[in-house]
Amino acid sequence: MDDSVSIKSSADVFAWIARFINMERDQMDSQAFRLDRMKALAEITGHPENAAPAIHVAGSKGKGSVTGMITAILEASGLRTARYTSPDVMEKRERITLGNKFFEESVYIEAGKELAAAEAQLRLHQYPGRALPDTSMEPTFFELLTLYFFLCARQARCDAMVVETGMGGRLDATNILDPLASVITLIELEHTEILGDTLAAIAGEKAGIIKAGKPLILAWEEDEALAIFKKRTVEKNSQLFYFPEIAAIDDMKITKEGTRFTLRFLMEGFFPEPLGLFIPVPGTVQARNAALAVIAAKTAFPKTEKEAVRQGLENFTLPARFERIRKNPDLVIDGAHTPKSVEQCGLTFCSLYGEGGVLIFGCAAGKNASAMAEALIPHFSCVIITTPGTFKKSSPEEVYRIFKEKAGADTEVLLIPETEQGIERALALGKERGAAVLGTGSFYLAAEIRRVLV
Repeated sequence: MDDSVSIKSSADVFAWIARFINMERDQMDSQAFRLDRMKALAEITGHPENAAPAIHVAGSKGKGSVTGMITAILEASGLRTARYTSPDVMEKRERITLGNKFFEESVYIEAGKELAAAEAQLRLHQYPGRALPDTSMEPTFFELLTLYFFLCARQARCDAMVVETGMGGRLDATNILDPLASVITLIELEHTEILGDTLAAIAGEKAGIIKAGKPLILAWEEDEALAIFKKRTVEKNSQLFYFPEIAAIDDMKITKEGTRFTLRFLMEGFFPEPLGLFIPVPGTVQARNAALAVIAAKTAFPKTEKEAVRQGLENFTLPARFERIRKNPDLVIDGAHTPKSVEQCGLTFCSLYGEGGVLIFGCAAGKNASAMAEALIPHFSCVIITTPGTFKKSSPEEVYRIFKEKAGADTEVLLIPETEQGIERALALGKERGAAVLGTGSFYLAAEIRRVLV
């Protein structure tokens, strides 16, 4: 192990990993997206990615929720299940958990020591197998974090893993997995500077997680993306479970406490009787996420029982997924950050709390603020534009200009760059007007609101 790395706690591990190139902080590098380093690290550590059977989840929206819901179902089935998601909302351990709880601290520490030792071997080229084509390139934050997850899962002797991709799929660090099944959620235009500027190009990157002979569970997709996935599953001899052809959602009822619905299967091999289900998160999109999770769990682990499905979904929690964190006025935070997810978030919010509420909004640079403004402005009487934390680059002044241009006479748009002041102003207006408050546009904004208030 590198003598400069002192690991006495999980915090020490995360602080050390944070030293490396991090695309989440917009520290882009032309050599950042490649799998050879990740494969070498896996080889050095004895391939911890194979320590337990896995389900691999990619997509543009909902992948964190689907990952969490699958994990909850498997945990309710009695399987010790390691969960890998991003980003974190309150602290880094949220990304690497045993079910919905943190691992024992000893697991994080011992896995962290293995991780640091592996990085030192990679840096000194002291590892088995072929040399890296470019040995001058150090591993990235996300590569080390991903390996750390696999090491924790192995250290804790987990029975299963549910793994969310970071960005894309084909060259994502998680794609050293050979999972029991892959899941791809709804595809949107996102990270176009890296993944491509068409749905077909982005779908091609996501389709990179499909493995030969292993099934794909696929959300409803636009025709352009669907054609790519159908072609790839044929090439990989992989069975395609396309949600609209597999199941249907009936009798949906959305309340502030969550979503009730009936999941009915249209083909054999799942559950013969319709399942009456509840998830403690409001929204049509969350019911669809839950349906994908049920299909994935049952496909990868055929012995999954209906009671485990019900219990798991009832116990599902994940911060900043339409999470109500305060009352009087009601304040909901959601990490939606794409046009479609923001639109669905706004519609769900207004269906529960009515039109004319208060919106506090912030998004990272490079996001489609114009499309999100068009989706949100008609539903709110006041919009407060603020800084979505300091983790990623942002320009609240530019976002304010966009919202101001698109706002009509009925919508007040305010610029309050200082996040805590923006939160205070939103709550004050909500209380004054008897209106609920929604905070959305970025996971990092949701995290800031949660940090300040929770």
